[in-house]
Amino acid sequence: MGKGAARWWHPPWLVWMVVARLTWLGTLPDGGESEAWGVSADGSVVVGGDYNAPEQPRAFRWTAAGDMRDLGTLSGDSSWAYGVSADGSVVVGWAVNAAGQRRAFRWTGGRMQDLRTLGGDESVAYGVSADGSVVVGWAYNSTGQRRAFRWTGGRMQDLRTLGGDESVAYGVSADGSVVVGSARNTAGQWRAFRWMAVGGMQDLDTLDGSESEAWGVSADGSVVVGRARNAAGKWRAFRWTEVGGMQDLGTLPGGCCSSAWGVSADGSVVVGWAENAEGYQRAFRWTAAGGMEDLNKTYASLLTDGSVLVEAYAISPDGRYIVGSGYNAATERFEAFLLDTQGTWR
Repeated sequence: MGKGAARWWHPPWLVWMVVARLTWLGTLPDGGESEAWGVSADGSVVVGGDYNAPEQPRAFRWTAAGDMRDLGTLSGDSSWAYGVSADGSVVVGWAVNAAGQRRAFRWTGGRMQDLRTLGGDESVAYGVSADGSVVVGWAYNSTGQRRAFRWTGGRMQDLRTLGGDESVAYGVSADGSVVVGSARNTAGQWRAFRWMAVGGMQDLDTLDGSESEAWGVSADGSVVVGRARNAAGKWRAFRWTEVGGMQDLGTLPGGCCSSAWGVSADGSVVVGWAENAEGYQRAFRWTAAGGMEDLNKTYASLLTDGSVLVEAYAISPDGRYIVGSGYNAATERFEAFLLDTQGTWR
């Protein structure tokens, strides 16, 4: 090193490392239990539901400042949030109105908007596009049938079915053009579907020929995740691609069942729950390289004795943040959690 050259030095005992971080989100002031169902792209906003003192479910929006806000209702007594836009400004879910009916809502700027129905009396919203302009879920039509819908610009579109009488939309691609969910076929079986404006509703098949449900979709709509019955009639998490079809993601060692709820933007990371050898549900993360891993084992150092991550419901687009529900031994209750798998340098 020549004279005047820059040099960086640190004491031999100073070792820098990335430390993951687990945050239990707690509950609303009068709450008892909480679940997290959606997370913004940067992990700063989490949405879900909490049960208040009268055991009424209430939609919440939590921010990194540690503030959990009750989003209210549509003049009724209950609500629940399932999805959030990439920037955290738009929240979707359901809320009860003054007539006691559940209605799909879109919340932004402190205001909850009733998205109405398809002619019936109730609706529920599960997913929202990255920019918050497209909302998907289900709504009753004028004949009392549940139908998957895609809402945008103030208009709710019936996505039809696979030949049966019902359908439900659970997820939507980043740009809002691809919708996934479950619909009845002509035999009355629920089948996972992928819907596109051109081509309509596509049956994604199953793992044994009976039932399946699609819950999450990659940013471009090419990868779909959910759960399907196997030959033994057990629910198994699946990952579907246009080229490979439906892949059984398996379970944790010794377990029988699993379900996939969320997927990263590029489709490479899947989260959900799976049973372990003792028959308990545990939050998992799946990758092609590592297979299915129990998050409780991977991040055991973050869990106090007795705490458990039970279900992982959503993952941020880059795969860094995972949210769900678990048991917090410190508070002795089930709570929503936010897991930062990369954490910070220290």
